[in-house]
This record gives sequence, structure tokens and C-alpha cells, in this order.
Amino acid sequence: MDEYEVMVYLMTGFLESGKSQFLKFTLAQDYFQIEGTTLLILCEQGEEEFDAKKLKKNGVVIETVQNQSELNEAYFKAMDAKYDPERVIIEWNGMWKVSEMENSLLPDGWGITQKLTTVDASTFQVYMQALKPLFVEMVKGADLVLFNRCKDLAPLAGYRRSVKVVSPQAEVVFEDEKGEIENIFGDSVPYDMDAPVIQIANEDYGIWYVDVMENPDRYKGRKVEIVAKAQRPMGFPERYIQPGRKAMTCCADDVQYIGYVGRLPEGVEIKVNSWLKIRAVIGFKHLSVYRGRGPVLEIESVEETAPVEELVYFN
Repeated sequence: MDEYEVMVYLMTGFLESGKSQFLKFTLAQDYFQIEGTTLLILCEQGEEEFDAKKLKKNGVVIETVQNQSELNEAYFKAMDAKYDPERVIIEWNGMWKVSEMENSLLPDGWGITQKLTTVDASTFQVYMQALKPLFVEMVKGADLVLFNRCKDLAPLAGYRRSVKVVSPQAEVVFEDEKGEIENIFGDSVPYDMDAPVIQIANEDYGIWYVDVMENPDRYKGRKVEIVAKAQRPMGFPERYIQPGRKAMTCCADDVQYIGYVGRLPEGVEIKVNSWLKIRAVIGFKHLSVYRGRGPVLEIESVEETAPVEELVYFN
């Protein structure tokens, strides 16, 4: 994380998703108190109202923005001069494109250090159908995605996959009215984890990809069989490839290639862009492509096969 003199926290989520409730709770906690000034910028008005007098006792001052056009370089410089804040929290309007905030010119020393998103699980599917591009922008690069008001546990695994394919690093938390929900996923994958060779059906590639990322211990040393397209990104050593598929995270203009690093057996050559049936043992190593530790497919056998549907969907 970059070091900034003024840390900016960006709170995103659709209207009535629980942003204000989350902020009111957090601002009242002892662990969140600081000596300097916290500037809270509110970009929409929901059901939850903030008590300005009470917050001021904790060093929190509030500014309200009605129009997105107000949030420009001059506005942020004026806020910096007016309050000299130590940190800034922006409760973003759910109908505004988050990328426009992330691309804003902030004063020297300011920087977005954490991005959090709240989601009302009871309306998630409706918003995804109608406003998917906006939601994808909200969770892309998020540190925490909080699904609240969870009543039906059945779709939650799919909700988490929808987030993880966009932001693998995000912590995804689910809460019902009583608090955080734990251990709701178990072994809920559509393939046999007890088989000597875990066969990944073509339509389950996306589920497998996310689950390996989320649960590395359950896959370490396990043998899998997948069908994927062969790629060798620039800089990969001769025996290394990146078999994978394309994932549509938002729309036709937002397609990304997803796949893990694979190491070929000695003397085996493959054609780039060919479709392969791969049998491999999953290991984990520190590699620059992952910027840390990540999965490596130790390929035992590989053969060319017929192409399959290249696009992977996660909902």
C-alpha cells in the first residue's frame, strides 16, 4: 500500500445497501478514532441520517455533495484547505460511475487507500440484471465486499464467485440480521473432490478457478483434468504456459483471460492458441506473475483437443 498523508476511504454501494449504517457503526468504534480531523463526504441521502453534533465530538466533519460535477480537483483542494483532514471518507452515490472518482485529481498527499462495498443481498440479483456495469466498477479493486440482509443461503456461493472473478483480493463477508454468516459454502462444488483425478467439466471451469484461489489447501497436491486454451505470455520461460479461458465479468467490452501458470513435462512442446486437455497436479509457488504465492499446474500429460466455448460466466 502506498503511503499517503491523507488516507481516502471510498465507500460504494447502491442506494439503501447499508453504506450509512456501516459508516455510523465504524465511526463510533474506539479502534477507528484518531486525533486529527476526519472529513466525511456524503454523495447521496439514504434512510440512515448522521448526527453531525455527535460525530463532531469524535473529530468528524460532514460535507454534502448533490451533483457529481462538484467533485473536481478544485473542490478537493478547497476541502483540504478548509479542514486540513487527516483522513477522508467518501460515501459514493451508487448511480455514479466509481471509475470517475478513482480517476479524479486529488490534492498532493491524498490517496485512496481502501475501497469498501456494501450489497443488499435481497436485491442483488435485480441490480445485477439492470445495472451490472455499475456493480462491476464498485467491486473492482475493492478490499471488502459486505453482503448484508442475507435470508436465503442458497445463492451466496454464486454471489461470492461474481465478486471474486472481478476482485480476487477482496474479502467477501455475508451477514444476516443476527450478524456474520460463517461456513456456508462447505464443499459445494459441482465436481467430485474425492476422485483420484478431479474432472472439471467445461461449464465448471470458472467455479474451479475461483475455488482454487479461495481454498488452496484443499487443492494442494491434488490431480485435476481441465480443457483450456494454451497461452504463453511474454516473459514466460520455455517450459511454462498459462492455459485458461476468457471470462466476461461485465459486458462484451469487459472480457479478461483467466488461467493459472502451468509447467510442461521435459521435452513436450505445444502450439500457442491450441486447445488442450491437461492432467496436472496442483502446487503452489511464489511467482512474479502472481506478485506472491499462487497455483502452478505441474502438467503430467497434455493432448490437443477440440475447441470448447471459450467464454466463462460466473452467474
